[in-house]
Amino acid sequence: MARKPVSSPNAPKAIGPYSQAIWTGNLLYCSGQTPIDPATGKLVDGGIGDQTQQAFNNLEAVLAAAGLTMDQVIKVNVYLTSMANFAGMNQVYQERFSAPYPARTTVAVAELPLNAQVEIELVAEKSQ
Repeated sequence: MARKPVSSPNAPKAIGPYSQAIWTGNLLYCSGQTPIDPATGKLVDGGIGDQTQQAFNNLEAVLAAAGLTMDQVIKVNVYLTSMANFAGMNQVYQERFSAPYPARTTVAVAELPLNAQVEIELVAEKSQ
């Protein structure tokens, strides 16, 4: 099956050889988004809550470009540079989704681009 890319001018441009998202069948795989402000190309100011909000803003822009919403997200992977930030990330996460919540994995990593505290990737499904 051919890869069908999706991109949004309202999300940061890919900084490497990858797409913002790829369709395969009815599934959209969104690449990880860090809290980069697409207007400035720089990391947003603030703590884990602000950074999580921006990462989700970027993902929502990509979803919108594909004609999808957060309600169609089925799986989320969250990468934190410290599990001490879990509660702050989780509070924003709970605001961005409604029950039933998507499946989720959260892991701690040593480092993220631009010293971001969080990166989030997701998979969404288009209704048939």
